[in-house]
Amino acid sequence: MDQTGELGDFLRSRRARLRPEDAGVAFGPGARRVPGLRREEVARLAGVSTDYYARLEQGRHPHVSEAVLDGVARALRLDDTERGYLFELARPRPAGPDRHRPSRIPRVRLAVHQMLDVLNDVSAGLVLNHRTDVLAVNHLARALITDFDALPYRDRNFARFVLLDPAARDLYQDWDGIAEAFVASLRLAAGRHPDDRLLGELVEELSVRVPRFSSWWAGHGVDQCAHGTRLLVHPVVGELTLSYEILALPADPDLSVCLYTAEPGSASAKTLRMLAGWSAPTDVRGHSSFEAPSN
Repeated sequence: MDQTGELGDFLRSRRARLRPEDAGVAFGPGARRVPGLRREEVARLAGVSTDYYARLEQGRHPHVSEAVLDGVARALRLDDTERGYLFELARPRPAGPDRHRPSRIPRVRLAVHQMLDVLNDVSAGLVLNHRTDVLAVNHLARALITDFDALPYRDRNFARFVLLDPAARDLYQDWDGIAEAFVASLRLAAGRHPDDRLLGELVEELSVRVPRFSSWWAGHGVDQCAHGTRLLVHPVVGELTLSYEILALPADPDLSVCLYTAEPGSASAKTLRMLAGWSAPTDVRGHSSFEAPSN
């Protein structure tokens, strides 16, 4: 990803969405010829000159201070995720010998696998990297979403499943909103990992195969998708309302755990537990290693 061009596009998209009245900018005489704020208005709100801000949008100011970036973030009303993304884009990255090599696929530690197994009865769990590659999954997640382990290796990717698999459209009731959120998550990852060739190939593939991907990508939305609620209609057990949380693994900086859970005592909790029992491996159900001995 071209960081310089991306920075300018991101700044222009953020000032285009901000109405002058929301930013406390007084209307001057004459019609406004641009949507949102003008460059000079952002510059004034950020406490820098118009020329300085214009050079920042044009990628002609490679060494930007934190104070200036803070001022621009405040002027454009960026949230915490967007602010972090701005700082990522504004920091030049030196070239190195590994610059264009694909990122190494990390191994998931045994303790993390064990944690997913412990949660099998109550929570669908997946381990993801920044590209949303699915690196580990428990049996409830395989039953709830899809059996990622049965897919070809390159297809074991959560974003690819949501955006390309017809089953995802049937499973997720707000598919449009969820698909757009995944695109925003990928854009955030692209800002943090601009030299990840595998991520670039994924984005290129999705832009060709998903009709709305290009318009979502051009919107420059960024989202951590850290938590929320999903309404699912499962082909076996029917409707579920589930919460999801993305949990960081401090010992594995590029990995996170995605957990789907239901409110305790709710109909969805009972349905999820039913799905867990239905999908459990034979030894977990008690038909082999947990079978009571005969007298």
